Parts: sequence; structure tokens; C-alpha cells
Amino acid sequence: MNHKNSLIKLEKIIPKNLINQIQYIHASLLSRWILNWGSQPLIFNQKAAMVFSPHQDDETLGCGGMIARKREQGIPVVVTFLTDGRGSHGLDPHIQNQIINIRKQESLTALNILGVKPSEIHFLDKEDGTLKDLKIEEKQQLIFRICELLQRYQPGEVYVPHHKDCHRDHEVTYELVKEAISQSGITVELLEYPIWVFWRAPLFILLNLQDIAFAYRLSITSVQDKKTRAIAAYHSQLEMLPRGFIQRFLNSEEIFFKADF
Repeated sequence: MNHKNSLIKLEKIIPKNLINQIQYIHASLLSRWILNWGSQPLIFNQKAAMVFSPHQDDETLGCGGMIARKREQGIPVVVTFLTDGRGSHGLDPHIQNQIINIRKQESLTALNILGVKPSEIHFLDKEDGTLKDLKIEEKQQLIFRICELLQRYQPGEVYVPHHKDCHRDHEVTYELVKEAISQSGITVELLEYPIWVFWRAPLFILLNLQDIAFAYRLSITSVQDKKTRAIAAYHSQLEMLPRGFIQRFLNSEEIFFKADF
């Protein structure tokens, strides 16, 4: 049995409140260590950026400060959502249809706060939770659509979730975008943003030192208020997240990892 399956079984035994408390402490300590000792400054640049987000809110949590800083300088930023986000409130089809529309509107509101125009926001609308289970033809079609966007916008930087982000859609988003970059033939810098990895991956069990190497921190002090307001725009999601989870994303610095690509 692998470590991930063992942890899933363990989570079913330990009371949820205790798990959340442990995860909060772990995420806080790990992010603090990276920010204070395990990272180097990420020099702000003028490169156009594309952010690929598995769900509506990941882009703001992981990259909201970077997006706002670039947009204040007039630097192009394009955001693409791979799934429709329907799975956040359970399996009831009626509720899921409502959530799809709610999350789409929330993302438009949040990204407007960060300075991204609706014309620079793309929804690929794959069913939430299914990226790993796509058939070969569906997967190739999705990669092709990502290739088209990459070739259209020609970004200098591409942002994706961490390759071990402890969420199926997040990890597959990384794989799909990386493959699309290879197929598109463009040259970009690939940066990973952590969402769930610090919260769900006990250090040195699902992670190793190589997974958190090449860490960089970007100061977002000048746009911290914008990011906070953009996060608050995701009303439907804030009520569903574990207690204390959002706190790390309210820091004055964002953490990124440069992918070995």
C-alpha cells in the first residue's frame, strides 16, 4: 500500500477537527520555513503570463498577487480554468448546475479586482473531478485546446498547480499543461503554485526535499489588499474550505517553484 492510500485511511480514523488542526500547524510551519529560509526572492519581470487553474479560486489563492502586480504594470495576464467547479457542494445535479454558474461569476468578479478583463479569461468546462479519468481522445482534445491558447498568447511565463498538490485535478492540470507546452513548441518558464500540498502532504511522506527545492517568494505587499478582496469574492468556496486554510494565502508573499522543464 502506498503512502497516499495509507494517509487516506488514517484520515478516516482521526477526528476531523484534530486533522484540521494538525494540517493547519503543518501548513503554517512549512510555508513559514520556506519563506524565511528555504526560498530566494523571485525578481518581478515584464513577461506576459498565463495561469492555468483547475478550479475557480485556485488562480487567486496561488497567484492573485502576481496577477495584480503584472496587471498594474499593464503586463498581459491570461487565466484559463480547466474544470467547471461543479463538485464543491456535493453530487446533487441541481445544486451542481447552480454552482457552475456561481463559481464562473465569482471568478469574473475576482479577476476583475485583480485587473484581468473577461476577454482574457477562458473556461474549458471539463467536469470537475474527471481530469484524471479522461479517455485518450478527450485528453488529446484538451491538450490541443491548451496548445491553441499557448500559441495564441505566446506567454513568457506559465503558472500551474504544484505537481504533487494532493488533489487529482490539480496534479493532472500540471501534467496536461506541461505536455501542451512540449507539443506547442513555444519556450516558456514554468512555475508551480502550491494550493493543497502544504496542507495535505505530511513532510517527507508524500514530499521529499526535491519537491520543495527551487522555491521562490514574490512580494505582493503593494497589491495585498486586492488579493484579499479577490479571495473574498469566492463566497461559495470560503464556506466549504477547512478552518484556517485561507490564512496562508493572505501573506504578503506568494510561494512559487520553478519546474525542471
